[in-house]
Amino acid sequence: MNKADLIEIVRETAGTTKAAAGDAVDAVFAAMAKSLKKEGGFTIVGFGTFKVSKRAARKGRNPQTGETIKIAASKSVRFKASKQLKDIL
Repeated sequence: MNKADLIEIVRETAGTTKAAAGDAVDAVFAAMAKSLKKEGGFTIVGFGTFKVSKRAARKGRNPQTGETIKIAASKSVRFKASKQLKDIL
């Protein structure tokens, strides 16, 4: 599923226009991103938990040359599915 598919499902379910459904999907994504940035994570009961994960800087190796390189510290998003979602799957 991609964003366009999600917008179409929201449009059909809510009985709204495609533009209104697109605005709703965009608003949800924006709220999720804002919460991750500000609070470091959030939980949707019955669906799962989104959490910011931090990776420390580390050394790696270039596979073509074998040269040691520095990999910068980074952040990523982790998702843990709730029991209800796992039961559905």
